[in-house]
Amino acid sequence: MINELRFYIGNGFDPYENLAVERFLFENAAEDCLTLYLWQNAKTVVIGRNQNPWTECRCALLEEEGGKLARRMSGGGAVFHDKGNLNFTFLCAESNFNVPRQMSVIKRACALAGIETELSGRNDILAQGRKFSGNAFYHSQNRAYHHGTILISADFELMQRYLTPPKAKLEAKGVKSVRSRVINLSELSENLTCESMKKYMVSAFEEVYGLKAQKVEISDAERIKNLANEYGSWDFLYGKTVPFTVSCEEKFAWGYVQLLLQVENGFIKSARLYTDAMDADVSETAENALLDRRLEENEVQNALKASLSAPFADDIFNLIKNQAI
Repeated sequence: MINELRFYIGNGFDPYENLAVERFLFENAAEDCLTLYLWQNAKTVVIGRNQNPWTECRCALLEEEGGKLARRMSGGGAVFHDKGNLNFTFLCAESNFNVPRQMSVIKRACALAGIETELSGRNDILAQGRKFSGNAFYHSQNRAYHHGTILISADFELMQRYLTPPKAKLEAKGVKSVRSRVINLSELSENLTCESMKKYMVSAFEEVYGLKAQKVEISDAERIKNLANEYGSWDFLYGKTVPFTVSCEEKFAWGYVQLLLQVENGFIKSARLYTDAMDADVSETAENALLDRRLEENEVQNALKASLSAPFADDIFNLIKNQAI
């Protein structure tokens, strides 16, 4: 049961420090408390926990033009952040995690700004049929968080410049541009800014949960610094990518998948599954199932079915099978 509300508003625009604060708040989430964290990044592409940076982002161009690549702990797809976008995170004990109620805070904040919204598909929120908020989730050690974006006045030209969705994604969605799919809320509420939306979010947070929210103070600067260094390290951002000799990809109902396998002497010696699936554990489970298995249909199928539920096991197996192994 939630007996206390807290909120923290970030005061910087560095993605690694902001993700460090999120991690710190997550690690210190109290059993009966729900915390709302509001934050902004400057010119950043943030990829999901299991995504391949080189297929999601023009990494070199982003860096050359003063931007940063970041990787979050949750699942989901790549997103572009700038100062025209407001990020939110709800953090609490697993027992108090309630996505519909948390979503209602965002919808209520928009209503306070005079904007009608609706939920859609894979945990997106739309205004006038176009997406302004995407959401992702993370669960660990009996704690959970739900975070996402709120587009207020984001630069869609830069969004298109740095993001490079895989061809399969574009074909599956049948879209020609980012503009056809997303919308800035400032288009619907002329005076809306990220600063005013922060106030609406805190007010909506208190209204939905019926409690007064207390401001959080963070004093452990050393822990934040260490976490920021981890999030900004090459190993964390790029180190998960491995050499491979088999590469295949597909778009399933539950998410886009790119599977990379390195095979030696008929055995899978390394496996990496990149995906924007909402279930962040799918990748690690599939990788462990495939590791040191013979690249043979029955063995691969049995290993996947023993570790994953349908439709994950069947879809990943058929993806490998279609490579004529």
